[in-house]
Amino acid sequence: MQIIRYLSIFYIILINPAHAYIGPGIGAGLLATILGFVLTILVALFVIIYVPIKKIFIKLKDKNKKKKK
Repeated sequence: MQIIRYLSIFYIILINPAHAYIGPGIGAGLLATILGFVLTILVALFVIIYVPIKKIFIKLKDKNKKKKK
């Protein structure tokens, strides 16, 4: 177990920066992911609110039709 700890510390000390280029594609992917997540939450909230209200309106409409007959 000690050797794993020592090797981990040794590798952390020897880490060099990669100097890698991150292109604009990663930003577009990140933006699409965030936008998809936000839209998913908004649609879920809309459905949670809309469905019960729609059922209430349908029941009221049916009651009005029965009263008119």
